[in-house]
Amino acid sequence: MKLISWNVNGLRAAISKGFDDFFDSVQADAFCVQEIKMMREQADIDLPGYTQYWNSAQRKGYSGTAVFSKAEPVDVRCDFEGHNEEGRVIALEYEQYFLVNVYSPNAKPELARIDYRMQWEDAFRAYVMEMDSKKPVVICGDMNVARTPIDLKNPKPNEGQAGYSQQERGKMEQLLSAGFTDSFRYLYPDKEGAYTWWTYRFNARANNAGWRIDYFLVSDRLKDRIEDSVIYSDVHGSDHCPVGLTIKL
Repeated sequence: MKLISWNVNGLRAAISKGFDDFFDSVQADAFCVQEIKMMREQADIDLPGYTQYWNSAQRKGYSGTAVFSKAEPVDVRCDFEGHNEEGRVIALEYEQYFLVNVYSPNAKPELARIDYRMQWEDAFRAYVMEMDSKKPVVICGDMNVARTPIDLKNPKPNEGQAGYSQQERGKMEQLLSAGFTDSFRYLYPDKEGAYTWWTYRFNARANNAGWRIDYFLVSDRLKDRIEDSVIYSDVHGSDHCPVGLTIKL
């Protein structure tokens, strides 16, 4: 089973920058996208062989998630109680597992949205734990946090900043402690320079001055089924690159 996740920073913009080429070449069983910034009716997106599931934000041009899946799920859920305006979560239930596509809220400069982020994290953790009590879960997406110093190029100057605050890192560890495994670090615990997002400023991508904030997490009981966890750092079209998971399900 091959799964792909990509924060496209505007799906229509990504399509104009080669999204279709990567989509066609990777041949994923399910392809999850975040920050689509559009409603489904705003573009005719033709992906033969895939069924499309969309969760757009109420605010136009903002946030939103979608999943393009070869297999038809038995159920589709969008968002969860109290957090249903920004299109940040779409979950597909299959016979053997849940696939949860997530775009976590940004805490904003000076942590202006940190209180909401903490509330959202607690609600999201409860949401996926409830699923995990029924069958294994695969979580993917832009989770807007670098876990440890190895997960960003410049940890010291970014200490306490959005995406690398103690609060956000603590919530990520709480989620993992609740029964989930970071697939990339499970396979590559010491790999450096493995990033998934680069600011458009300061020539950051050319210098690989990035952050690893896009993840595939799996229920702990699936970790021994992980075959590979991939960062497609050579794929452009967004300020994020795609990430992938190959797993026996």
